[in-house]
Amino acid sequence: MKRQIPNLITLCNLLCGVFSCIYAFEDTLHIAALFICLGIFFDFFDGMAARLLGVASPMGKELDSLADVVTSGVAPGMIFYVILAQLSDIIWLKFLALLIPLFAAYRLAKFNLDTRQSHSFLGLPVPANALIWVGIALYYRLPCTDYSLISGGYHNTLAIILVAVSLVTDILMVSELPMFSLKFNFKDMSWKTNKVQYFFLIVCAAIAAICIFTNAIWLSLSFIILWYISLSIITRKSHNAE
Repeated sequence: MKRQIPNLITLCNLLCGVFSCIYAFEDTLHIAALFICLGIFFDFFDGMAARLLGVASPMGKELDSLADVVTSGVAPGMIFYVILAQLSDIIWLKFLALLIPLFAAYRLAKFNLDTRQSHSFLGLPVPANALIWVGIALYYRLPCTDYSLISGGYHNTLAIILVAVSLVTDILMVSELPMFSLKFNFKDMSWKTNKVQYFFLIVCAAIAAICIFTNAIWLSLSFIILWYISLSIITRKSHNAE
């Protein structure tokens, strides 16, 4: 029974992804987005549980990837599909949202075979990409939002911008871009040793403050992930040097 505990947590992740897809097509995007967040929460703890219980296995790793394909691939793709269908009158544009689960599946298969990614990531992690669309979905559907962009006649322009962002993040998922670690060196908390992490957090605080001030608090999550990507690109040379 102990061996199955991490697998049960992983299946909870998968179930959250299924619920997210259901709520997305019922046009309850905020609930769909929250189920993705809950699924990512389970995704974080299944591996931890396997290590703590000493029951990590190849099956658990494969099951985890299958769950992630649904929760962090198919579900955000469905959310984005619904958003594009409502934003734009360009019929074919919404189908580009379906690239998200395709690239996510390829990324996860590649990750499982790549022994270089045991301690850090090459390319954008699938859950991080999903959180971009979680933030956009919450902005699009929850209160305390400035809807001037959506209601100001910029529907197709906004949809095209979102598609462009999605295409970039899709490519980043399968890229060789080194993503910097968010972990601090707790043995030496000085600025010199952890300057990238400190700089990341400072800008994150500024992003959150600006989004709150402009009544777009839910978008802060999306912008923070995009900032993480940008900083990883900026610090790429230092990663390569290491």
